[in-house]
Order: sequence, then structure tokens, then C-alpha cells
Amino acid sequence: MDSVLNQVFAGLSMASILLIVALGLAIIYGAMGVINLAHGEFVMLGAYSAWFLQEQFGLGILVALPVIFLMVAVVGWLVERGVVRWLYHRPLDTILATWGIGIVLQQLVRLGIGPESRYVARPEILDGNVILGGLVMANYRIFLIAFSAAVLVGTWYLLTRTEFGTKLRAIIQNKEISECYGIRPERVYALTFAYGAGLAGIAGALITPLVSVTPGMGTYVVVDAFLVVIVGGVGSLIGTAVASGLVGTASAAFSFLLNDTLGRVALLLAIILLIRFRPMGLFPDKVRR
Repeated sequence: MDSVLNQVFAGLSMASILLIVALGLAIIYGAMGVINLAHGEFVMLGAYSAWFLQEQFGLGILVALPVIFLMVAVVGWLVERGVVRWLYHRPLDTILATWGIGIVLQQLVRLGIGPESRYVARPEILDGNVILGGLVMANYRIFLIAFSAAVLVGTWYLLTRTEFGTKLRAIIQNKEISECYGIRPERVYALTFAYGAGLAGIAGALITPLVSVTPGMGTYVVVDAFLVVIVGGVGSLIGTAVASGLVGTASAAFSFLLNDTLGRVALLLAIILLIRFRPMGLFPDKVRR
């Protein structure tokens, strides 16, 4: 039982990273209808930003998080303004374009920094464990769970209680009528894409103490994030939160009961069965597109 509880806790901590990444994906697709295949590279850029700020300026992850968010958000804004804005209502072209952007970003990092693995230190203030019976909970993993919950609440507040969120929801409901009221969709779209990219950057920075930093690291994370978005229901914050917990804990449980490879296969089969009976996900978005 202790081993099971420890696996569940580890799964929840990884689910918290998936939640932050998937929130960015869900917001971008839910608001803009863009399937962003470069989202994994935004995760990677966040990880390399954390490494760079630590190596060059001695900034720990916790202090550097706002800077990392802004750095990756600016890259996302440039991608939206330079490429994505011209491809709205052309989903296949958008998929190909963002896939190409992801490859370009990976190769630029390989050429500029190198393909070698990089490592980022865990914050010293979060060293140690909390032990409850046989359950050993690393302080850093507890922080990840709490921080992801805070990001979820902050995102909900941004989308439902701010002027920006009101404008975004108005555009989703009816873009043409929104423009009649003076709302500029191109600005809102650019900021939305930048916010989603910034969230991915934060997730990339937070995962660095747990994994090595490599140019291809974002690919593995974003695949699970896409699964979370599909299971939860595209565009649903509640669905994204619930699905991230389900996917994270199920992945850990299957890996514990079987092994990493068979556990992955079992997780994908379970998601395929779910999609068969709930093709719109657990919490389908009922807002008109």
C-alpha cells in the first residue's frame, strides 16, 4: 500500500506539470481554434531559459519564473504575429506551420547551445521530504501541486473576471459582433497565444529539477498534454484539471503494475476506449464556434 501511495503522489506531481502545459494548449485551441504543434518547444525554451538564468545570473527557478514566463511569452507573441495570424481558419496549414516552427526552434537550440543534456538545481528552500507513515513526499513535488493549483485559479480568474477575459469570451461567442463594439480580435489573439506559450515556459522551467534539459524534451511532455486536453474536453478548464489528474495518476499506476512500456500502451488503450464512448471528452465545451 505504501508503494501504491508513493506512486500516486509521484503521478499527481507530474500531473501538475501536465496541467500547466495543457492549460496553454486548451486556451489556445479553445479561443483561437489553433492546434499548436510547437507548444512542446515552448516547454523546452522555458527549461533552457531556467538553465541560462541559473548559469549566467545565478537565479534560482523560483526567482526566475516571472522572467521565464515573459521570455517565452514574447516568443509566442512573435510566432503568432509572424506566422499564425495569417493562417486562421486554415487548420491543416496551421498544423504544418507550427510543426515546422517547432523543428526550427529545436535546431536553433542545438546549433546555439548544443545537444548535450543540461541540469538545473532544485531550490534549496524546497529540499527535504514530508513523511507520513510510509508515504514520502518531496517538498518540491508538493510545491508543484500547490503551484499548479494556483495557476489554474489564476487562469480561471483571468478568463472570467478581467476585461481581457471578457473580450476573449466575446470573440469566442461572436467575433463579428465583438468587432462592432470596438474589440480588436488580432490583439486579443496575440495576447492569448503569448499567455499559453508563457504557461508552457513555466512548466518547462518547473520540470527541470526532475529531468535533464535537452532540445527534444518538450515533445514527450506535449504528447501527454494533448491527451489531457482530449480527455478533458477541448477548451474546458475544469476538464483539463480533472483529466491531468487522471492521466498522471493512471500513467503512474500502469507503470507500477506493469512497466513503463506496457503502462504507456495501457494508458493509450484506456484513452481510446474513452474517446469511443465520449468523443467530446469528459467536459465538452458547449460554447458556439
